This record gives sequence, structure tokens and C-alpha cells, in this order.
Amino acid sequence: MALKKKKTSNNSVNRNKLVASLNPKSPISEQYRSFRTNIQYSSVDEELRTIMVTSSEPGEGKSTTIANLAVVFAQQGKKVLIVDADLRKPTLHYMFNVNNTFGFTTVLTKQKTLLKAIEQTEEENLFLLTSGPTPPNPAELLSSKSMEQFIVEAKEEFDMILFDTPPLLAVADPQIMANQCDGSVLVVLSGKTELDHGKKSKDLLENAKAKLLGVVLNQVEAEQGGYYYYYGGPSSKK
Repeated sequence: MALKKKKTSNNSVNRNKLVASLNPKSPISEQYRSFRTNIQYSSVDEELRTIMVTSSEPGEGKSTTIANLAVVFAQQGKKVLIVDADLRKPTLHYMFNVNNTFGFTTVLTKQKTLLKAIEQTEEENLFLLTSGPTPPNPAELLSSKSMEQFIVEAKEEFDMILFDTPPLLAVADPQIMANQCDGSVLVVLSGKTELDHGKKSKDLLENAKAKLLGVVLNQVEAEQGGYYYYYGGPSSKK
């Protein structure tokens, strides 16, 4: 597949969130690589190729987490597609500084093909499918036959497909997506996410028959300063 790389203007506010790309030797980037390794070893019997990342509520860092996770998978040599499946409040086009005129919804409604809708990012092997225009029926679109076909087609072109979804306690979209993906990751924000909200989010994923790969505890202050991402390991009954 040959794609023309799109030139983008410098947007330091959003680009700085891609620490795994901008500063791959930093402690935070190392945490993302550890996160990647834990995901790869979390399933021995089956290959994980479609993974969704969600949170309990907005502002807990799910989009930053999935963007950097996508970068470290791409740095490993995998051909990665990151999909903005937060059709109600998309943010990945800001982070990667690309246009959102068309994207995921355009593909699902058969207005564009997948290969014509994706953007090649500045990171080698990493491609982005923005959300596209906001649909009137996000949940119906995500549970459609078109969504099933999308996953089949994406697997033919990419090694890994990562979905950024809305927060679990806001809408039903993440539960629909979780049932279609090989695994799910829950992001919680240190000092903000309430315990009962985190537990309820975990229960919602399990009720959707999702495979919860683990929890990312975001912005944990380390003893030596700075902030780290922590991989919580496979789902447990604790």
C-alpha cells in the first residue's frame, strides 16, 4: 500500500503529548514500552490485533495513552492503524494535527474506502483514521454490519488496529466496541477517578464480554518527580 505522507504544521501543544515519538528515551516512553510488552504477553493462546482504549469519564488521558501506545507498537516494526472511534467528541486529529473532514464515519457509511480515508503520520508505520463527521446515530453505526466488515478489511492491511472510544460512563459506544475487539484497556487518572466509577467501568466491560487486558493508572507522581503510566495487569476480581 503506497500512501502519500501529508505535511502538517507544527502544533507544539498537541504534539508534545506524543512523548513516545518526541522523546523515545524518556522514562515515560519506557513505561509505554513496558505497557506494550504486557499487552503482548497477556494472551498466550491468541494474537491480539484489535484493542480499544477507554476511560470512565472524560479528561482521564485515554487519547494520549492510545496515541503513545500506537507509536511504540509502530516503533517495534508493526504496521499500526489508530482509529478515532470517539464519534461524539474526537480529539486524535488535533493531536496528530490533521484534517477531520472525512474519516471513520465516512468509511462506515461507504462514502470512502479505508485506504483513501487514512492518513500517514510522521511516525513510520503509523497510520491514523480520524473520526470523520459526527453521525446522528453513533451506537447504531458501531454495531452495524459495516463495522464488522471494517474490522475484517483493516486486519488485511494492518498488524494492529487500536480504537480510541468514548468514556464508559457517558455512552454505550465503548461496550459495543469492546465486544468486537480482541482486548480492552481502561485508563484511570490518579487522584481524579473515583473508585466506584472505576469499578463500575470494569463491570460494564465484563458485562459486555470484553477481555480486559489491564488498567493504565495515569499521572502517578514518582518519587523522583515526573509522571508515569502504570500497567495494571490482567483483569482480576479484586
